[in-house]
Amino acid sequence: MADTSDFRNGLIIKFKNDLYSIVEFQHVKPGKGGAFVRSTLKNLRTGRVLENTFRAGEKVEVVRVERRKYQYLYSEGDMLVCMDNETYEQINISKELFSEGLKFLKESEEVEILFNGSEIISVEIPIFINLKVVETEPGFRGDTATGAMKPAKLETGAQINVPLFINEGDVLKVDTRTGEYSERVKS
Repeated sequence: MADTSDFRNGLIIKFKNDLYSIVEFQHVKPGKGGAFVRSTLKNLRTGRVLENTFRAGEKVEVVRVERRKYQYLYSEGDMLVCMDNETYEQINISKELFSEGLKFLKESEEVEILFNGSEIISVEIPIFINLKVVETEPGFRGDTATGAMKPAKLETGAQINVPLFINEGDVLKVDTRTGEYSERVKS
């Protein structure tokens, strides 16, 4: 057990019978009344973010989680097979534990898995992944000023909008949180 004075960004606590990560917090000491802590919490299972206010000194249960690096091997039905980078042990993980960015995950990419004992809490995929464009309309040299976009299909099958100058075969840096084109990677 800990109290609100132990809060720090990234701390994982048990709250409303679920696990939450503290995204940010602020200690507030008003002129009248007792001090309190305003916090933003992210549910580790659903990814939903909520605001909550704790009384100063209120007890919270801190959960110790272990982060381990795994390599994504392949998809099998509604499960993904990942391998521990140290022990080479393979585990099956439900696709539900992955974020929306799952559609950008390619085989052999490294992911970070959060464990509470032997229970998998969540899976974090890289924020940026480099992916090859496999299908798009031909690009036009010098067509960079308009800001216009066109659809492109990536090697994982995901569809995103890209600038007009992008061609098939180009490698792009994609933000897995938003699904947006970030930049073209020089090959």
